Amino acid sequence: MRAAAAFAFAVALAGPAFALDKVTFGTNWLADAEHGGYYQALVDGTYAKYGLDVTILQGGPQSNGGMLLVAGKIEFFMGGDMIGDFLSVEHGIPTVAVAADFQKDPQVFMSHPGVGLDAWSDLPKATAFVSAGGLNTYYAWMRMAYGFKDENVKPYNFNSSPFIADKHSIQQGYLTSEPYEVEKQGGFKPNVFLLSDYGYATYSTLIETRRDIVETRPDLVQRFVDASAIGWRHYLYGDNRKANELIERENPEMTDGQIAFSIAKLKEYGVVDSGDALELGIGAMTDARWKGFFDEMVKVGIVKADTDYKKAYTLQFVDKGVGVDLRPK
Repeated sequence: MRAAAAFAFAVALAGPAFALDKVTFGTNWLADAEHGGYYQALVDGTYAKYGLDVTILQGGPQSNGGMLLVAGKIEFFMGGDMIGDFLSVEHGIPTVAVAADFQKDPQVFMSHPGVGLDAWSDLPKATAFVSAGGLNTYYAWMRMAYGFKDENVKPYNFNSSPFIADKHSIQQGYLTSEPYEVEKQGGFKPNVFLLSDYGYATYSTLIETRRDIVETRPDLVQRFVDASAIGWRHYLYGDNRKANELIERENPEMTDGQIAFSIAKLKEYGVVDSGDALELGIGAMTDARWKGFFDEMVKVGIVKADTDYKKAYTLQFVDKGVGVDLRPK
């Protein structure tokens, strides 16, 4: 009887595999190394191992993945920073952050070296190229915390030529992107100031979903959060060639050089794997961090003091140490 049962079990294992849960994850920009962990989990089978058939829907200038999430067209979306989550609560949008895969926001300001703008304290006096979105978020915080001035601002239209031409200016950027372009186009290595190093403590690249999914399919959320964390470990510390090949197919403007630069900066600055993530796992979040950043944004006037900010996130799916053992010793 025991042998017959073992044979029946072996036959069952050899039969058709269980169907994977189909989910779509919308990113907030075109495919790049900053999304590498998700592409890694897709190509190396990690999502499949966790019972997921994942489609990554890349974003871009004409896309609105947040709206697709709210409309029920996708299950997960890559949020930008915590401000968006606070504002969603204020507007009654039923989304919630379930993991923070970037412990540090990659937002930076750059300056020219050797012209008196080599220290953070020098920057408030400089002409500042800032986008409309930046002006009302992190630059508003910079005004309050460090005395940056609106009268120094010139519009940044995602073209670094004006900054390159004006040696006494500063420009916003992304740690993993604009400094690389400035080096190529301008022929010099800019000073780079990561805002998180000066107190801008938002999480970034948050995994967001809808409240109804959290309530009715928590196992699905847990598996996506855990598999994504494993994907990031493998992307940063393992063989990421297939993920990078897929990124370049999805976004033909992406190059080997840009990807290598981005990965190096993600590691150098601990964007993904630092702070609480070292012990709690990639995607880690804490109540203290959410409250602290909320209080700062209330002071700046970006969010309302009576906003129920705790509705913006849940710690239900993180801080379990997933993948910590995969980190190089």
